[in-house]
Order: sequence, then C-alpha cells, then structure tokens
Amino acid sequence: MRYKGKYEIFDPEKITTYPVKDRTNRVTLDDIVDPDEICANSFNVRRKVAKQIDTIARAVIKARKNDKPVIFFTGAHLVKNGLSSLLIELIKRNLITLVAGNCATAIHDFELALIGQTSENVPNALGRGQFGMAYEFSYINTAVSLGNKYKLGYGESLGRMICDETFCDEVLEAVAGENSPRNFLYPHISLLAVCYEKDIPFTVHAGIGTDVIDQHPTFDGESKGACSARDFLIFAHQVSKLVDGGVILNVGSAVTGPEVLLKAVSMAANTGKTPNNIVTADFDLRLHHPKEMTDESAQCYYFRDQKSIVTRIPQAFSGEGHYIQGDQKQTIPLLYKKIIEKLDL
Repeated sequence: MRYKGKYEIFDPEKITTYPVKDRTNRVTLDDIVDPDEICANSFNVRRKVAKQIDTIARAVIKARKNDKPVIFFTGAHLVKNGLSSLLIELIKRNLITLVAGNCATAIHDFELALIGQTSENVPNALGRGQFGMAYEFSYINTAVSLGNKYKLGYGESLGRMICDETFCDEVLEAVAGENSPRNFLYPHISLLAVCYEKDIPFTVHAGIGTDVIDQHPTFDGESKGACSARDFLIFAHQVSKLVDGGVILNVGSAVTGPEVLLKAVSMAANTGKTPNNIVTADFDLRLHHPKEMTDESAQCYYFRDQKSIVTRIPQAFSGEGHYIQGDQKQTIPLLYKKIIEKLDL
C-alpha cells in the first residue's frame, strides 16, 4: 500500500509470518455441532426464552413459506462455538436467504474450510509477536484483491476461492508458499462455501485495522473496502424485500450488525421499499431493560443491538422485536430444533 502523505507509517514488509499448520488452535472438527443430534437434546434456557424462540421459529417458517427474506447476521463466535453446521443445514433447507457477518466471522470460517481448525490461542502467540501472523491469511487478502479486480463482493470472493478451482488456482499461484496447503479440505463445514454453492449471499461488513489479515504485507485496504461496500449493497437489496414481512436474526453482533441493518432499512424506506410487519430477534448474553432504550443516562441505551434490533427498527416498521438472553450454545441449537420440529409437522 503506497502512502505519499507527511507522516511516518509502519512498514508491513518487515512483518514475518509462519505456516498455519504450526499454529495452536482452540477449535477443531470435534467441536462442530452435529445437526442430527440436536433434536434429541434438551437445552437449559428460561421458560420465557424458550417461548420466544418458539415464536421466532414459527416466524422463520412462515416467512419462507411466503417467500419472504430471513436474514441471519452473526458475529464470529457462532463459528467458534461450532454452531455454523446448524446454519448450514438451514441454508440447505432454503430457510435462510442471506448470511452476514463481520470479517472475523469470515476468517474463522475460512480457517475451518482450509485446515479444519480455528480460534488461535491468542495468549500463547501475542507476547511472541505471532498473533495473527499465520502466512495463509495472505490467501484471503489475495482473494479479495482478485474479487475487487472482478468487481465482486467480499463474501463472494472468499466463497469463490473455496469452490471455484480456476479462481482458487489464481490465488494460490500468487501467494501459496512451498509448505502452504493447496486444497480446502473441509468445504462442507464452511458457510462461505455452502452459501456460494447455494447462491445465497454471504455478506462481509468489514472495518480497517480490525482484523488479523490487516497486519499482513498482502493487505489491500482499497480492495477490502470496495468488496465490503458491494456486500453492503447486496445486504441492502435483501432488506428492500421486507416490504410485507420477513425475519431478521442478529446473533452475537453488538455493533456491526445493528448499525448495518439500521442504515439498510433507512435506504430501503427512502426508496419506497419500506420494511413492514417484520420480526426481529437479537441473541446475546446481557440483561435487557426495555425502559432504558429511550433514556440516554442509562448504560443500556448504548447497547446498539438491543436499541436498534429489538426496539427502534421493529417499532418504526410495524414489526415485532424479541431479545433472546442466554448462551448461544443453548439458544441457537434450541432455535434450530424448534424449526426442524415444526417443518416436520
């Protein structure tokens, strides 16, 4: 990246990397949840939460029966918690019309697809200057640079790298090292791959300097921004289909998901595609105090997921907002179980 301004900048060419195969990870294939086992399990959630999840499950099924969008915005922990397998199954059943996340979500998914492991042991690597320095992150940066060359979105670029042999070869020819993996061994557990194969958008809403890929000499901020900007327009287009119903689920995204959705619903309404009769749900751990959503002196007022997803957006568009408090390792499998059970009725 060239800079011609008046300040001194960090030289990323001085960065040293190491093979991803040498990295210590906290999540492996053994941690991936098996969808076939979910319906036989019981889950530890409060009765009120279970009732809300049942309502959301019904709303998802109703929306898809009426050909309305079901948008699933997730933070990275859903992938790290081994729950993406459940989302993949819902995608295969045509119950999700768009998956969205931040760049970390895509990074963890990429790692699972490539090596079947993810979630770097940060304390183990940070003090040695190795955190985020696995060489193979250059694959992501190169795929996004190529995606920008071809005017693609961010998620589409990564999905294409995993699934399209020609595109993948172009990436590998540019950056694959002598000891680097040359194949994605586990595309079946990748949201990016399954979405790409099923023609379901996976939109990535990225920041600059927020992700480990930004640390690398191959980082191209122009491409990252441009590809993510295209994804935002893909996301906004999907939101514009919520004219007479649909569902928006926000799972563990405290800022990015709510802010992206807030802008997208405003864009849709501004162009005559006003969302209406939507069901929104926010899944998170924190307590929820609805009365504080209009009190700027209360700390909960500044929880953007609660304020936007649960309160402002559904209120503005004749919708119904839910806050699902609990461990997503319990609430998301229960949601999956409820949906599958109701599909079979």
